[in-house]
Amino acid sequence: MVRIELVQGDITDERVDAIVNAANSSLLGGGGVDGAIHRKGGPAILAACRDLRASHYGRGLATGQAVATTAGDLAAHWVIHTVGPVWSKDEDRSALLASCYRESLRAADRLGARTIAFPAISAGTFGWPLDDAARIAVQTVAPLRAPETAVELVRFVLFDAAAFASFTQAWEDYYG
Repeated sequence: MVRIELVQGDITDERVDAIVNAANSSLLGGGGVDGAIHRKGGPAILAACRDLRASHYGRGLATGQAVATTAGDLAAHWVIHTVGPVWSKDEDRSALLASCYRESLRAADRLGARTIAFPAISAGTFGWPLDDAARIAVQTVAPLRAPETAVELVRFVLFDAAAFASFTQAWEDYYG
C-alpha cells in the first residue's frame, strides 16, 4: 500500500524523487505552483519543457495527462507536469482531475521514482472547490497498492492552512 503524508509547506522545497507541477497546457510556466516551480527550478525546466513542445507536445499537454522533465535546481530529481481541469459547475470534470493523479503516478513509475509530492491540483487558479479537490485526490491515491504503482510514498504538500484542513478532512472521511 502507498504510504500517504499530508504536510503544509512549499512543494519546491520537497526532497523527494519527483514533485508534481500543476501546469498549464503550454508547459511554459505560469502562476501559482507552476510559476514557483519554474522560478526555483531555474532555466533547465523551461528548456526541457520547450523541447517537449518542439517534439511531442506541439499543441501542449492535454488535460489529465502527465509528462516528466528534469527538476533543474530543485531538491527533487524530476518534475512531473500535469494539467488539471478548470472547475465547471455545469460539467462533471472529476474524472479528469483523478486522471492527473493516476497519470502522474504512472510517469513516476516510468522514471523509477519511489517518492512523490503533489500539490492540490486545480484548487488554485483553476477554481476547483478545495474540499472536493481534496476528496478526489485522496480517493484516487489512497487505495493504490503494488502492482498498480511502485511509488512507496505520496506526500500532499498543501500551501496554506485551508488546503491542509481540507485534505486532512478528506483523509479522515476516507478512512472513517
